[in-house]
Amino acid sequence: MAKFLIQASYTPEGTKGLLKEGASGRRAAVERVVGDLGGKVEAMYYAFGEDDLVCILDFPDPVSMAAVSLTVKASGALRTRATPLLTVEEIDEATRRKVPFRAPGA
Repeated sequence: MAKFLIQASYTPEGTKGLLKEGASGRRAAVERVVGDLGGKVEAMYYAFGEDDLVCILDFPDPVSMAAVSLTVKASGALRTRATPLLTVEEIDEATRRKVPFRAPGA
């Protein structure tokens, strides 16, 4: 499964929807969307400040996350950022891979 950190802020229209449905209604909607694509909501929190909502989501592949991201952004209700999250073991594997990179001018 691919894990993503989602940071989102509601637009004025999205905030009206949140006020109408409540946070539990929105969580149910998120769980339905993620679940229908074979994923899972690991955590979902509301916040104050720049981000209104923070989630950690698991998807079977990055394309599923991209599909959700495009659909949510097209709604105009939220502005979102999705950050891929990697495990310690995945980074260990990455450090063992040889990359034929040469810095400019080197």
